[in-house]
Amino acid sequence: MSSQTNLLVDRMLTVLHEDVLPLTHEGVREGNKVFGAAVLRKASLELVIAGPNEEAQNPLLHGEISCLNRYWSLPGESRPPPAECLFLSSHEPCPMCLAAIAWSGFDNFYYLFSYEESRDEFKIPHDLAILAEVFRCPDGAYADANAYWNSYYLLDLIEQGSQDERARWREQVADLRSAYGGLSDHYQRIKQESDIPLA
Repeated sequence: MSSQTNLLVDRMLTVLHEDVLPLTHEGVREGNKVFGAAVLRKASLELVIAGPNEEAQNPLLHGEISCLNRYWSLPGESRPPPAECLFLSSHEPCPMCLAAIAWSGFDNFYYLFSYEESRDEFKIPHDLAILAEVFRCPDGAYADANAYWNSYYLLDLIEQGSQDERARWREQVADLRSAYGGLSDHYQRIKQESDIPLA
C-alpha cells in the first residue's frame, strides 16, 4: 500500500469519527437515520464540508444529499471543484445518492459500511431492495468503476495495509461500528414516530 493510501485511510477514519459521527448523533436525536457524508480536498485531505441524514425534514435528504447541498451552498471562491475532491460516505450510497454523486461531478466515492451491513447490522434494507426491484441489479452489484466514478470500500483498503496498520485501523472501525450501532438501535426504537416513507 502506498504512503498516500495510508494517509487517506487514516484521514477518512478520522473524518468519520470527528466530523460525520457528531452530526449523525444530532441527526438521530431529531429522528433521522444513521447515514452521513463528507467532502475532502484530494491534495491536502482537508475537510471541505460534512452533512448528516435529514430525512425527518425531507425523505430525499439522505446523508449524501445533505452533504452535497451543503457543498453546493458554499461560496464559489471557497468551494473546490468536484474534480479536486474526494467524497466519503459512512454507508454505501443508495441508488439516488449514486446518481447524485455522478450528477455533482465527483469522480470517486469511499464508504465504510456496505449495503449488506446496512441491511443486517443497521436494519435498513431499502438500498438492496430498490437496486433489485427498480434497477434489476441483484445483490447491489452496480458497476463500481464506470465512466462517472470509481468507488472504494474502506475495509478493502484497510486489508492492504501492514499488519500494524490493519490492527490499528480495525480497532478504529470497531469503535465506529459500536458508535453507529448504538445510534442505529436508538433510531430503530423511535422510527415509528417519523413520517419517513422508507423508515
